[in-house]
Amino acid sequence: MSKIGEVKTLYQKPDDMKEEVDARIENMGEVDRFSNEELDERKIVYAGTPNYRVLNIFRELRTQLMQNQQKKNFICMISSTSHKGGATHIATNLASVFALDKSKTSLLIDANLYAPRLSELIIGEAETGITDYLSEHVSDIKDIVYATGIPRLRVIPLGSYSEGAAEYFSSERMLKFVNEVKARYPDRYIFIDAPPIMSSSEARILSELVDMVVLVVPHGRVTADMVSSAVDVLGKDKLAGLVYND
Repeated sequence: MSKIGEVKTLYQKPDDMKEEVDARIENMGEVDRFSNEELDERKIVYAGTPNYRVLNIFRELRTQLMQNQQKKNFICMISSTSHKGGATHIATNLASVFALDKSKTSLLIDANLYAPRLSELIIGEAETGITDYLSEHVSDIKDIVYATGIPRLRVIPLGSYSEGAAEYFSSERMLKFVNEVKARYPDRYIFIDAPPIMSSSEARILSELVDMVVLVVPHGRVTADMVSSAVDVLGKDKLAGLVYND
């Protein structure tokens, strides 16, 4: 009889669970927020973005990624076919548009060893990042996650130990990290800003760990053969789609 009572106490209806998740998200601590002008300077979309067409493009990308994963949370890597191809811009805006939904949160991870820029989104100082965790200089994941100027969006910066990152990314600790950040919050959507796929072993290693990859193609800077080669490296099963960036 006592066991049945315990089950009844622990059981929650789906609506009750959703209310708990919504309440947790609503109460997420926010240090500060970027103004609309600051978001415009950073070319980050928000609800009142003057360029409504761009906002709708990212909303459509959000819909397609959700459909790709059957509305479950996921880890998505964003890479480019070449350096300065716009992967960071696309990753930031994808994470931002997911965070527009008050029932969702986003986590943006900087793994772009050659051009790390995501610390610019953090309010305050970022002393440690993912390479500090992978090199075991930091023991707890929560110590490398930072609030940003965008509500419901968190960032993990690159960190201080980028040398030997290929070995870090292929380690058991990285696999544990990926599994933990995905499983901890079912409402969290995770995006990894990665180096160009054709010129970095790190991006190829990371692509094996994620659910899907968005490949950014800079307009007018690559050939069809280069794009085809990048798709072949990723594999069509892993590729969620191409984003042409001008």
